[in-house]
Amino acid sequence: MGLLIDWLILTVAVWVTAVALPGFHVRSFKDAIVVALLVGLLNFLLGWLLFAVFTVATLGIAWILSFITRWIINAIILRLVDSMTDRLTIDGFKWALIGALVISIVSMLGDGLIRGF
Repeated sequence: MGLLIDWLILTVAVWVTAVALPGFHVRSFKDAIVVALLVGLLNFLLGWLLFAVFTVATLGIAWILSFITRWIINAIILRLVDSMTDRLTIDGFKWALIGALVISIVSMLGDGLIRGF
């Protein structure tokens, strides 16, 4: 049940981001569901690997600055989803970074509302 709630929160976060940002486009709420699924899967499958690569490549600085590293990895994953499907269009890496930040904030707020702060 928790996985479905997390997916719903991520879906709403993707939809809110698409509504709020002019460089981040999702055509419909149905498309936001698919985008959230792809983002979640790629984050699960590749997120840890990218984090490890960043940590080794920066000689541990990425681990120390893990929030910034995670933010950049989420933007990379958003760009990957953009290239995998036509349900999401991001106008550039700058918009992917901003979108990743907005998705993180909305997800954190949604999680806090549902599960309690």
